[in-house]
Amino acid sequence: MDFAGEHILTVEQFTPARLERLFEVTDRMLPYARRERTTRVLEGAVLGNLFFEPSTRSRLSFGAAFNRLGGHVRETTGFAFSSMAKGESIHDTSRVVSGYADVVVVRHPDEGAVGEFAAAAKVPVINGGDGPGEHPTQALLDFYTLCRERDLRPGGVGGATVALVGDLRFGRTVHSLVKLLSGEGPLRFACVAPAELQLPDHLAELLRERGHRVDLTDVLEDGLRDADIIYATRIQQERLPADITTEGFQDRFRIDAALYDRVCEPGTILMHPLPRDSRTGHSELDDDLNGRPELAIFRQTDNGIPVRMAVFALVLGVADQVEDTARPVTWHHPA
Repeated sequence: MDFAGEHILTVEQFTPARLERLFEVTDRMLPYARRERTTRVLEGAVLGNLFFEPSTRSRLSFGAAFNRLGGHVRETTGFAFSSMAKGESIHDTSRVVSGYADVVVVRHPDEGAVGEFAAAAKVPVINGGDGPGEHPTQALLDFYTLCRERDLRPGGVGGATVALVGDLRFGRTVHSLVKLLSGEGPLRFACVAPAELQLPDHLAELLRERGHRVDLTDVLEDGLRDADIIYATRIQQERLPADITTEGFQDRFRIDAALYDRVCEPGTILMHPLPRDSRTGHSELDDDLNGRPELAIFRQTDNGIPVRMAVFALVLGVADQVEDTARPVTWHHPA
């Protein structure tokens, strides 16, 4: 169960025992993530944050998590501002950055590119999203949120109904979460999407092979009915092939307060990896849900900090040393 020095490339690295260890460390990170305490356990350590694809939440979340552990962040965004624009290979970039940083986070638009980066690296590499492939730390924070919302632990989620809504074909957060949940006790997955964006066959087959029930539908109300957790996603416009048009998709798969009250069981949790599309006529989760306690999307983003702090502390081997330099914060912080 020792994570030290390990790359984090896929959720398939996480057995139930490893998830429990991650959750235990994440729970201990909460006072630091909430700005109640501070630690210098990673003082002097450097994170290389390499984002070759647009990002707000993930990039800032990784950076903030590392800073909360006392480390320093050096980052680059986009190809135009990296030596890859000059023709440098992933291999050479990886070897160079490995000499500068103690751990590296990479987001890349091509599936498999982060694995290629890790193969040449001398330090731990964390997959911050590789095209339509995976986004493992997003799945970890989603799973952590799901468990906290329903007072569960890894291994205890069996029996629930999870509705996956939106772009299930190109949404890497869905792919990682499905793989992670496949290791739980029997679940029912209601996959709600137009045929063109439905869950890939190999993932649906994986779920069935592991004893889960998978229902595919393009009727939103049918998919939401009896759900315990709803995981909505935006349409990945940047990944759609030219032969797929999304005309009318948003109207058919938008969840608002009226639909929620009419179809969902009281207390059904609403999740979304963000960003959600808030333009009129495009939103997957309407703004009229913002005041509802069942809307967990901002608790999800908050949970990204302690989860990523735990990942950094584990791969750098300091998870049990955090308290050694801990003290209360001296600045004003939100309750």
